[in-house]
Amino acid sequence: MVTVLVALVVLAASPLTRAAPAQAADQWNPPANLVQPLNEVWNHVSTTYPDLYGFRNYGWDQVMANRGSINYCVRWESDAPVGTALRDQVHAALKKQFGKWTAAMLDNGTGHNAWPYTSVPVNIVGWAVKNRSTLQWTDNSVDVYAGNLDSGGAPQCAPDCGRFFHQDGDYTKCPGGAARHYDQSLWLTKGFQGGAGGDWGQRVGQEYFTGALSQEDIHIYLHEVGHTFGLDDFYDWTPTGQCCFLMNAGSATQITEFDKWMFRDFWRHLKSRYGL
Repeated sequence: MVTVLVALVVLAASPLTRAAPAQAADQWNPPANLVQPLNEVWNHVSTTYPDLYGFRNYGWDQVMANRGSINYCVRWESDAPVGTALRDQVHAALKKQFGKWTAAMLDNGTGHNAWPYTSVPVNIVGWAVKNRSTLQWTDNSVDVYAGNLDSGGAPQCAPDCGRFFHQDGDYTKCPGGAARHYDQSLWLTKGFQGGAGGDWGQRVGQEYFTGALSQEDIHIYLHEVGHTFGLDDFYDWTPTGQCCFLMNAGSATQITEFDKWMFRDFWRHLKSRYGL
């Protein structure tokens, strides 16, 4: 059964990863049957969101600022205990799922349309909980933030380390410095239904995510990552000839060919801000 999603769109330095050989800067070669619906999507997005080009905290901006990587904070809004094994399984699943979107930017191992990275490593730098006892490990592989709550009472990693709060890249007040900053949060909330996503990260149910760790596609999370990179929802219309794709909530459970080309099209229109 396909889960119906409820999504909200909310519009530092790590080592450079292996650079993919750049292709022609003006490369754009979607399948012929996708040209019209892709144009319809971009026309809709560009007219609906007037600050589309001015907004500077999409997932694209974060990856480029980090020179090819992403740092995450896990916000564990639950009293369910987390041992070392579950912690590592969450990390592995997060890396695999996020990687599905960045893999969509590759053509036979080469960056599509001047995309400069063959891979985008995902680092989990911190866990946030209400009570330290919830996290049942003693090693220091990640920073732990206990009792640091937002205005709604949910645990969060230190705002001084968050890109959402410091989009200028100034992490001088972050205890671990720029290397321990986080670009996005994986916000896992007990009892949460559906999902939400934006430049700050993604929020899904704690039970849903941990129950899907062995699945090939954690599709609600994948949908929300699409929002982090700027992709829209399709609650009231569908592009010509398209019915079932991940960003059309509830109609697909994996990244489809149409999702991939929408993703690439967003990059095509924003890559010039990075001199590409």
